[in-house]
Parts: sequence; C-alpha cells; structure tokens
Amino acid sequence: MIYVISVLCVIGFILIHLFSRYITFLHKVPRSKVLSVAGGVSIAYVFMYILPKLSNYDATLTEAGFQFLGIGNYHVYLVALGGLSLFYGLERTARIHEAEREKRSKGPWIFRIHMISYFLYNLLIGYLLLRGENHTIGEMLLFFIALSVHFVSNDHGLRQTHKAEYDKYGRYTLALAVLVGWFISLFVEVNEHGVALLFSVLAGTMVLTVLKEELPEERESDYRAFTAGVILYTLLLYFV
Repeated sequence: MIYVISVLCVIGFILIHLFSRYITFLHKVPRSKVLSVAGGVSIAYVFMYILPKLSNYDATLTEAGFQFLGIGNYHVYLVALGGLSLFYGLERTARIHEAEREKRSKGPWIFRIHMISYFLYNLLIGYLLLRGENHTIGEMLLFFIALSVHFVSNDHGLRQTHKAEYDKYGRYTLALAVLVGWFISLFVEVNEHGVALLFSVLAGTMVLTVLKEELPEERESDYRAFTAGVILYTLLLYFV
C-alpha cells in the first residue's frame, strides 16, 4: 500500500511542477499570501519534523562510533550546514554568472546552474519519499503536503527569475528529477546512517530555499501568512 501512495505522491509532485504556472494569483507583487503560507509550512516541517529526527539520528551515529573528520557528534548538523552552504554557493555562483552575462552577452549560466542544483535537490526529495522516514501513510502524506507547497514556492521563484526558459525547459526538468529519484529508490536502499545524512542535506537546503524566497525586500512577503503556515502545519503534525 505504501508503494501505491508513493506513486500517487510522485504523480502529484509532477503535476505541481507542470501546472503551477496556471495558478495565476501567485504571479504578483506584493507576494501572494499563499506563497508565504507555503514558506511557513516548509519551515515548520524542517524544525518540527526533520530536526527532531536528526537529533535521534545523531545519537544513533554517535553510539555506532561513526566519525566524520574526527568529530564524535553533531554529524547530521554539520551535513545540514554543509547542504545549506553548498546550495547558497551555487546560488551566488549563478548570480555572478548572470551579472557577467548581462555585461558580456554570455550564455544563460544562471539558468543552467539553477537547473543542475534544483535537479539534484528534487532527485533527493524523490528518493526520500520512499526511502526516508515515511514508514506510514500518515508520514508520507505529511511529507507530500510540506514538499508540495515548497515546490509551488520554488516554481514561482524560478519562473520569476527565468520566465519563458523555465516554462519551456525547467518545469519538465524538475518534474523528471522527482520521478528519477523515486525510481532509484525502488532499487537502491541506504542504511539509516545514509538516510540521516540525506535528511540533513534536505533540512539545510529547505531552510535556505525558503528564506531565499521570503526575505528579499522586493518580494514584499506577508509575515502574518508565513506565521499562519508555521502554526497550521505544526498543529497538523501534532494531530496526525
């Protein structure tokens, strides 16, 4: 049954990437309240669901004698920080290339770097849908809800940045990435240590991508809507 639900979730993720462009009320400034709610939901998922699990993972890794660079604990948090830093580095690199392109008429490097980084990000999400900590239908649905609204927000940001390029190529690339990640999960299973590290990367990257969309002043984000998203998803976690 869990495999059937995972298939439905993958189809849902794909449909979101393919058809979020038609949610017309999102395409405006000030930022749609729905997008700020989505950001709040994603942040709540990281802090109220993923991070507590990472704490348990870290204890397990420490008990198993796992060593990373000679450090006896905080492995998962170091990896989460590394994921955030790496994604931020890719984002900065893309912006630098874009500035150079505008000056020298070079190729669309920002689009290529974004597609590579978000492809790997969606690949990870597709893999963790089935091989993460989603052992029950309820846990899988919580994962699906949090990542669905996160994808809507990501799509909106990428569409604002790349416009026609994203609709022509990008949305198909990211939809494919989720499917490929899920397909890999059918044949490749990592142990709980590997899952811990993958979830760490997901946590760090989600925090950065949400704040990247919510914080810029020109977005004119809605703080009350963001807070409502945090509260609503936190309550959902407690009742499911």
